[in-house]
Amino acid sequence: MKTMPLLINVGKAITLIAWLMMAYNLVIPFDGNVAIILNILLGITCMMHCFQVAIFHMLFKTLLPLTKQDYLQVFIFGIFSLLTYRQRVLANAV
Repeated sequence: MKTMPLLINVGKAITLIAWLMMAYNLVIPFDGNVAIILNILLGITCMMHCFQVAIFHMLFKTLLPLTKQDYLQVFIFGIFSLLTYRQRVLANAV
């Protein structure tokens, strides 16, 4: 079960690279349709990660003491942060 933290960290790294590409595209747009696609993906990503933050709040507020940094982690890394907090809750339950 040691591969799970590795996969979570790889997923977080890939997610961070995607965010950086989409943010770079806002400052210096890429040529052609790539810029449009990245802008659409940025909007979809923001909406989905906001939805994940809401899920995170509903599920974990009673199980863990949450800080603003926890919410920011979930907004940036999405499901990979949710998996990290899930593991933390399961570890506390044992």
